[in-house]
Amino acid sequence: MSGTPEGTGSGRDYRAAFDAAHHPMAVVGADGLVTVANPAFAGLFGTDPAGRRAADLAGLTADQDIRRTYRDVLAGRERRLCCTRRVKRADGRTFWAEIVLTPLPDGPDGGERGALLCVTDISDRRELGARLRHLEMHDAVTRLPNRALFFERLSAAVEAASYERGATGRIGLCYLDLDGFKAVNDTLGHRIGDRLLIAVADRLTECARNAGTARGGGPLVARLGGDEFAVLVEESTGTEQLADLARSLLASLQLPFDIDGQRLAVSASIGVVERSAAGTSATGLMQAADTTLYWAKEDGKARWTLFDPERNAHRMTRQALSSSLRPALERGEFAVEYQPLVGLADGVTRGVEALVRWHHPRFGTLPPNRFIGIAEEDGSIVELGRWVLRTACGQARRWQLDHPGARPLFVSVNVAVRQVWDSDLVADVARTLEETGLEPRLLQLELTESAVMGSAGRPLQALQDLSDMGVRIAIDDFGTGYSNLAYLSRLPVSALKLDGSFVRGFQDEAHPNPADETIVAALVELAHRLGLTVTAECVETAGQAARLRRIGCDTGQGWLYSRAVPPERIAELVGLTALPA
Repeated sequence: MSGTPEGTGSGRDYRAAFDAAHHPMAVVGADGLVTVANPAFAGLFGTDPAGRRAADLAGLTADQDIRRTYRDVLAGRERRLCCTRRVKRADGRTFWAEIVLTPLPDGPDGGERGALLCVTDISDRRELGARLRHLEMHDAVTRLPNRALFFERLSAAVEAASYERGATGRIGLCYLDLDGFKAVNDTLGHRIGDRLLIAVADRLTECARNAGTARGGGPLVARLGGDEFAVLVEESTGTEQLADLARSLLASLQLPFDIDGQRLAVSASIGVVERSAAGTSATGLMQAADTTLYWAKEDGKARWTLFDPERNAHRMTRQALSSSLRPALERGEFAVEYQPLVGLADGVTRGVEALVRWHHPRFGTLPPNRFIGIAEEDGSIVELGRWVLRTACGQARRWQLDHPGARPLFVSVNVAVRQVWDSDLVADVARTLEETGLEPRLLQLELTESAVMGSAGRPLQALQDLSDMGVRIAIDDFGTGYSNLAYLSRLPVSALKLDGSFVRGFQDEAHPNPADETIVAALVELAHRLGLTVTAECVETAGQAARLRRIGCDTGQGWLYSRAVPPERIAELVGLTALPA
């Protein structure tokens, strides 16, 4: 029996497998023309592709890099081409396809190389991927773009605005937080809360649509999470455009919402940032917007606030001080200066007020009003207050020992209300007096009027224990806070310090204000009837001192006598009338 050549039988087997395959395949000659295609390939494209250019069929001509790799595969210089292209069928419909082209081995007769072209329809896969991405990038409640998509768009917008010609090169952002939403959620439940969020999203979207001056038809509205929303304006035209948008957003949200028969009222705080895209970043823009949103809430809510570089610089300085405050105490950057308290009747220095200074390596010497508030907020005031108390008491004792023949000076130390709540102030004072050897009568603790007048429970007991110990208690800045005179009689207080605003009213000696003098005279008389001494702050002129002396004020403090000075200069005051300013 004559046999068939092995190659011929093998070839028939390969051709049968090629034709029966469900995967669309075609053989492409070295000239780029389809020489043969299986039925699956012809069915996918809706035509017999034999003799047609494979590059045109598979959409490989548009991209230069793909076109070059395609030619290299046909010539045997590249081992594989794999790409995804949008391909057109014979009837004009398109589909997404994964294209793979691999070279075929040389034929037995040494003919030119060809390649095997495989095409897979991935339209369903891409559609599924698109749906999954949409779900991933959109909020499930409001259907708005979520935080991930917003930051993606924001980053792209910043980059595009920085380089595109013919554009404004600017970008704007409104960052919103709903005022009153938590109360709705807590009282009416999450179902009502979610429906309110949907209604809010609809109003924001409508405002953005009406403001459609940006590329793409209008600003992008996104829900960033919780009750936070953002509106992105690409190619903005200036702060006025963003201000107008913020006004319309706020006005829209201030109208009542009708949810399930209930009328709900919410508003929003809005931080507004508008700037050149050059030199900024998505992160920097959001940080500025977040800061500005915080200002809007801090300023009273239900308002929009525009980013202010100067205010932000102050915030950054405050943040820098906050982060370095505790380490500064360990590094010994604080110092205590002292301002004399002078008897108005005889000009003799009775005591001194201890005033802490921070010798900051970057910002220079800072007065207390630059950092005490920060220390109270983060709790470091307790440790700082202990250090000031220990330093001041130790210094007062040294003056006493250095000048045994002189009348000892008392030292007045400011105490923050948080020191009373967060530490055992009585124990701290007792330990400090014992360690330094200072008599309790030579220590005066100053608390602000607002802190003392509201004292009850633990703070009031602490003040009483200190008074029983022999320590003086003074109310600082008296006349600017609660001024509860009835409550004053029940506090263990020994001195009042009149706020400087009263004394400044005495500056115009040519045209004195009788009302100022009447008020101060009444306060001094009341204090004396209660057995309290009175110190006037901010005494700057001899005329002020004379009027205060005539009224009966006991001691004065201010630049007329001295600014706050280092402890070595206070030694000059022992037994003297005044220290030259």
